[in-house]
Amino acid sequence: MTAAEDHTPNAVVDVAVVGAGPTGLLLAGDLAAAGLSVTLIERRPRTAPNLTRAFAVHARTLELLDARGVADQLVSTGRRIDRLRPFGGMALSLRRLRSRYPFVLITPQYETEKVLERRALSTGAVIRYDCEVTGLHQDDDSVTLDITTPTGPVRQTARHVVGTDGVRSTVRRALGLPFPGQAVVRSMVLADVRLTEPPEDFLAVNGRDDAFALIVPFGDGWYRAIAWHRDGRAADTDPVDLEELRTITRAALGTDHGMHDPRWMSRFHSDERQVPHYRVGRVFLAGDAAHVHSPAGGMGMNTGLQDAANLSWKLAAVLGGHSPDPEALLDSYHRERHPVGRLVLRASGALVRTAMVGDPARRAARALGAALLARFHPAQERALGLVSGIGIGYPPPPGTHRPTTAGRRAPDLPLAGGLRLYEALRTGGFVLVTPPGRPTPPGSPLAHHHWPTGRRTASVLVRPDGYVAWSAERADDTATASAVASWLLPRGKKE
Repeated sequence: MTAAEDHTPNAVVDVAVVGAGPTGLLLAGDLAAAGLSVTLIERRPRTAPNLTRAFAVHARTLELLDARGVADQLVSTGRRIDRLRPFGGMALSLRRLRSRYPFVLITPQYETEKVLERRALSTGAVIRYDCEVTGLHQDDDSVTLDITTPTGPVRQTARHVVGTDGVRSTVRRALGLPFPGQAVVRSMVLADVRLTEPPEDFLAVNGRDDAFALIVPFGDGWYRAIAWHRDGRAADTDPVDLEELRTITRAALGTDHGMHDPRWMSRFHSDERQVPHYRVGRVFLAGDAAHVHSPAGGMGMNTGLQDAANLSWKLAAVLGGHSPDPEALLDSYHRERHPVGRLVLRASGALVRTAMVGDPARRAARALGAALLARFHPAQERALGLVSGIGIGYPPPPGTHRPTTAGRRAPDLPLAGGLRLYEALRTGGFVLVTPPGRPTPPGSPLAHHHWPTGRRTASVLVRPDGYVAWSAERADDTATASAVASWLLPRGKKE
């Protein structure tokens, strides 16, 4: 019986992750790679089809996957889009992004899950499919999950639990946390269809008059179609007729591209919601369990994956005994990621509301705004930085002297010996980069590299999630060692 099929719980594990979507899979893989015992619990059977909505993988997410050595695998499954056309108007060039991945990768979410599942299993994570969490109890030392399996109820105890179990999160409900917000778009239609006349631009999207439509290819001859009409009042449970989808799509795009032979059709509504706390004691929430928003901009799955990248190294540092201040480090997950979730929620909401404006005056204002954006490059940079994730950063640590790069995304710079920074991050730990000749701080559990000769004079400490922890121009050895000690305990020393 494989780890993916076994339903018998282990003894106490370091971390139990609930929900094997992309967020949970990335998190479990990171924790197992750090040497922790990890169990990932998923309600779906392993063979259940995943009819998910996410298709866009943005540049920052690909950088995080590059730091795990799997970005190229995922890129090979999809199609690169290097320009965006909001509302069918001017094009925004993604080539302006200062990244190794100046594009949006269009690939079905199940491809992302395949790559991340293989990595999680290869690092030693145990995945238990067809197991549903029904309750949660925590005390000062551990968390116990009540689980229903095909062979009966069991319990799993862990030192920490992370709920990545989606918008209807059982973990969130068990914590008694509210999920305030509202429905943004109701009665949106989804379908997988064949097309007689595929879009020339690979991806078709537009909002016009009272209709909005998006058509994205799976890459195997099937297309995901999403459509909405302002007059739609049907409930999520009402059946969908192919002619309804065709009519809305023609109104938005001018053509239905010859839709036929649907294999699946449904309705859904899009919410804007965010939980007030990402951490409650030994339990954390990430991905759609913590925040959910409109599909506009394709930022949902990406934000969840970045939640996971932020949390995984912090849990690993605390459970591995490497953090000088464990509680502050775990609290920093909420402090850093909650504002990002709120920002993405507002940005995606603004996009969907702009795409679906109804009256002629507002549509004219939208067209004027798009024209101004096309001419104002700094605004383009900010917009692309937000949607791609490249421009998202965190506040510098308390007490940090300004100006500073601490909290900013670290670009993928070349290191001595032909290595790139994000290749150096594949160790899963901190990376210190200094000018040539500088020694490694004694006892530090990090990877130390140098800049190419003569290239840079700064010393930079980069967190495992690719953000700058500390940097200084011409720092001496004492200052560098002090900065490292503020983040990492020496090997063999535990609080």
